Amino acid sequence: MSTNPVVVIGAGPAGLEAARGVADLGTQVVLVEKAEVLGGMPIAANYAALTPDMRPGKEAMAEMTKAVEDSDLIDVKLNSTIIAAKGDAPALTLTIKDGDGESEITAGSVIIATGFEHFDPGKENQVYGYYEYDDVITLADAEGMLSGGDIKRPSNGEAPKRICFVQCVGSRDRQIGNQWCSKVCCGIASKQAIEFREKLPDTQVFVFYIDLRAYGFWEDELYWKAQEEHKVNFIRGIITEVTKRGDRLLVKGEDTTMGRPLEVEMDMVVLSVGMEPSEGTKAMRETFDLPAEHKGWIATTGGALNTTSTTKEGVFVAGAAMGPSDLEDSVSTGGAAAMKAASFVRKAASAAA
Repeated sequence: MSTNPVVVIGAGPAGLEAARGVADLGTQVVLVEKAEVLGGMPIAANYAALTPDMRPGKEAMAEMTKAVEDSDLIDVKLNSTIIAAKGDAPALTLTIKDGDGESEITAGSVIIATGFEHFDPGKENQVYGYYEYDDVITLADAEGMLSGGDIKRPSNGEAPKRICFVQCVGSRDRQIGNQWCSKVCCGIASKQAIEFREKLPDTQVFVFYIDLRAYGFWEDELYWKAQEEHKVNFIRGIITEVTKRGDRLLVKGEDTTMGRPLEVEMDMVVLSVGMEPSEGTKAMRETFDLPAEHKGWIATTGGALNTTSTTKEGVFVAGAAMGPSDLEDSVSTGGAAAMKAASFVRKAASAAA
C-alpha cells in the first residue's frame, strides 16, 4: 500500500516525537526544520535541566534526536521552511525553501509543530528595565547561565548574593492582550530557584508571584521542594517597577498578602516571561489557511476530546503551536498527532485502492 509521506514541520520536542511516532507506525516522514540543528527551543535556548524531572536538557534532546536520525523512514531537511501549500491531503503539494532554492513535495498529511517564542519584556514598556540594566534577565537567559555553570552578574562578573524572580511577565495581562497563563513559568522559576540555591548556597532567592500555578506533580516536585528543602522565599505580590540604586537593582511593588508597599534591593532580577505564538506558527497558519483561536495560536476543532485536528482535513497540530504547552504536553500531543496523521494516510490509500 503506497502512501505519500507525512510532513512534520518543526523539530522541537513535539515535532521529534511526531516524526518518530509516524515512522514507528511504518509511514514515511519528511521532517522540515528551519534551524540548522534538531531540538527546537530546548536546544536554541540552551535549557540546563528539564522541568520537572531536572534531567539535563542536552542529554534528553540528544535521545530524541537520535531516534529520528537513526530511522530509515525519516528524511530530515534542516535550514528549510514551507513557503506554500496547495491542494488537499492526501495529495497536498508543499513548496520547501532551503539554501539550494525551492522544491515541491506531495504530502499525505501534515503535522505543524512550530512552537512558541518567549515574550519580549521590553516591547510594551520598560518598567522592568530589561533593555536598561544588564542584571535584569529572562528565564531563557537564566537557563543559558545555569547550563554554562557560570552564574555571575552580567554587570560586574560577581556572584549574585540576592536573586529574585518576577512572575507573569507577558502573561495574564489584558492591557497588552496576553490574557492567557503560559502554564510553565511558575514551575520553571521554581526549578531555576532550586538550581541557583544548589550552585550558590549562600545566595538568597526570592519568587514574587500573583498566584502560584504549579499543577499536578509540579506542586510537590518543584514548589514545595524549592520552599522547604532549598529555602526559596515565595512572596505573593505585584512588582511594578525595577530601577537602580547604586550598583544594585531596586525592586518596587506591593506585598499583597500583607497589603503594604514593597521595596527591596537585588543583585539580579529574572523575569519569568510567558509564551507567544512563534513567527513560524503564524506563518504556517497563513500558509495552510487555518483559523487562529482568539489568542493567536492555531485553532483545533475538537476541544478537549480532539486536541490535534485542525479545520483542514489531514492537517494536524502539536505542541505549543496550538497554545502554551509544557514538555509533557508537547510530547503527548506529538504522539497523538502522529497516530492521527498515519491513520489518515493509510485510510486514504485504502480508499483509493
